[in-house]
Amino acid sequence: MTTLTTSDLTIEYSSGGYVVRPIDHLDLRVGDGQLALLLGASGCGKTTLLSAMASILTPTSGTIHVDDTEVTQLRGHALTEYRRTGVGIVFQAFNLVPSLMAWENVAMPLWAQGVRGKEAKERAMALLDQVDLGDRAGHRPADLSGGQLQRVAIARALANDAPLVLADEPTAHLDYIQVDGVLQLLRELASPGRVVVVATHDDRLLPLADHVVELSPRAVSSSEPPSTVVLSDGQVLFWQGDSGDRVFVVESGAISLRRALADGGEQILDEVRPGAYFGELAPVFGVPRSASAVAVGPTTVQSLSVTDFRKREAAMPKRT
Repeated sequence: MTTLTTSDLTIEYSSGGYVVRPIDHLDLRVGDGQLALLLGASGCGKTTLLSAMASILTPTSGTIHVDDTEVTQLRGHALTEYRRTGVGIVFQAFNLVPSLMAWENVAMPLWAQGVRGKEAKERAMALLDQVDLGDRAGHRPADLSGGQLQRVAIARALANDAPLVLADEPTAHLDYIQVDGVLQLLRELASPGRVVVVATHDDRLLPLADHVVELSPRAVSSSEPPSTVVLSDGQVLFWQGDSGDRVFVVESGAISLRRALADGGEQILDEVRPGAYFGELAPVFGVPRSASAVAVGPTTVQSLSVTDFRKREAAMPKRT
């Protein structure tokens, strides 16, 4: 039985001097034999989360467990062993060695474990047969299609029979014919004794999943009518990184838009005055809030759905 769990997991890093927190207090449990999708647009943290699960990246806080093993606490030999035998990774760019034949690429993790000669080749050939690529075992990557390269990469991830298999955008480079076979294969891999986690922006994988984690908020259309929000000085309307379904218009007072910096400080991006709006990108495009909104003095704002915001803008006098 294999179970993957994350508890209060947060991953934070610096990008261009700003604090980026793609994973914020994530709780997740994927049961034995299940396939989980990490779904979201580019930049939402899918690969970052996979890297933490593979113990390539250390999270800021929280824990990751594979069964009784706390991955986030592994060090030294235990960490090396986990990376070798505890997790198999299917990289987005395949990461196959061009000079090696397909079976040799699959055998590489076995060689790293000290398995040599006939035993390693037989295991590699069996895995290529499992992914329906046994007849291409003697071909090098340059002679294989995108779908075939992906199958070799999947076979390599299975070489040491890891209980956790992670796949990063496995359909990104495939046409619709190649995608069909890879999708079926990924579903088959999620069987008793193994957990499969797939990072993707491809909605076609949704019917295959037992568990879906949406890492980027989707554009939403709130149906709530306009309302008024009264804020005291220094009160936070929303935080950087929050999801959002409302647009705001300042009626009185002011709103300071502030972005957290990697050095612990913050940058004031703008001070929004009466009549101006803010916060439209999160609900319109389905992205997290890129800054925090803080009241400057006693402030009143109008809260609008995207539909009502668009009606308001359409009714505004046009500049000529």
